[in-house]
Amino acid sequence: MLYRFITIEGNIGAGKTTLALKLAEHLQARLILEEFADNPFLPKFYAEPDQYAFPLELFFMAERYKQLKEMLATRDLFSKYTVSDYLFVKSLLFAKMNLKADEFGLYQKLFDIINPQLAQPDLLIFLNAPVPKLQQNIRKRNRPYEQQIQDSYLQNVHNMYMQYIRQHPMRTLMVDTTRMDFLHRPEDFTALLNALEKDYPPGISYL
Repeated sequence: MLYRFITIEGNIGAGKTTLALKLAEHLQARLILEEFADNPFLPKFYAEPDQYAFPLELFFMAERYKQLKEMLATRDLFSKYTVSDYLFVKSLLFAKMNLKADEFGLYQKLFDIINPQLAQPDLLIFLNAPVPKLQQNIRKRNRPYEQQIQDSYLQNVHNMYMQYIRQHPMRTLMVDTTRMDFLHRPEDFTALLNALEKDYPPGISYL
């Protein structure tokens, strides 16, 4: 396979971690999973976003940087692949959406200092899901602090990702999750594995 470092991204509830686990197991790859549950500001943010957005985003950025820096700097002799369920730039994207202008200005200065120190993925797999499907998945996994997420917030997250991907071309495999079910249909997972053998140009390709 051409891609040594694969990142899976998508909206809240798109199935990033589920696919990352399955793909890493198949490839015998190192697995980097976002440790969102350790963020003490997350439940508070969903209850009072204006008050807790800045500490929430700072905590996420610091934890993501620490995790990626440590994992990607350590060579694993037993695995030549790495699979992650988040893209570091999501820190900046969510901060732009959640923070006030002056807070975001400070946040971006910090982000611009540390982002160049991290390796970028060879391929981004983006799980594209409509809002009703996201809400269905959110209800199914039943994290209490997520149950009040509004459709409008999920739509804004989607628009934010699409804008970034179009403006910053990277090798991106766009997956329509209304057609593909990697967990329950083996033939869909096989189709993904076959797609990972292709050499994609920078920009968006579709599965």
